[in-house]
Amino acid sequence: MSAIARQLADLAERRGLTVAVAESLTAGNVAAALGAAPDSAVWFRGGVVAYATEVKQRVLGVPDVPVVSEVAVTAMAEGVRALMDADIAVATTGVGGPGPQDGEPAGSVWFCVVSRSAARASHRHFDGDPAQVLDQSVRYALELLLSMATTIAT
Repeated sequence: MSAIARQLADLAERRGLTVAVAESLTAGNVAAALGAAPDSAVWFRGGVVAYATEVKQRVLGVPDVPVVSEVAVTAMAEGVRALMDADIAVATTGVGGPGPQDGEPAGSVWFCVVSRSAARASHRHFDGDPAQVLDQSVRYALELLLSMATTIAT
């Protein structure tokens, strides 16, 4: 994961891009990976870890919908991008397990990466225990950020 974060750091710094994150399932691990990347103080604006539904709604503008959903994750990404005034942002919400939530099985994760002009939501199902779901989710969130940064930086 650190290799992906380093690639993002290099691209963000060269292109003058800023990055933010909104995390539920990943519990701040995406932010930690970005914060450990080179020169993060230059390009990483910060993040919001919002586990509670009311925090997602009040801070990030999530409407009254199931929090493990495309609508919720898109609102989280757009909300944190605006809150942090970042060029790109990613959000994660899902079910780490061991049981289901919001009608979604363990391992079900929604992601959304946004820029100032585009949003891309995606759904993945990861196998494994909660720690493995978390690790796979963090990696995928970083890959989404790198992809968006590459797209808008060219």
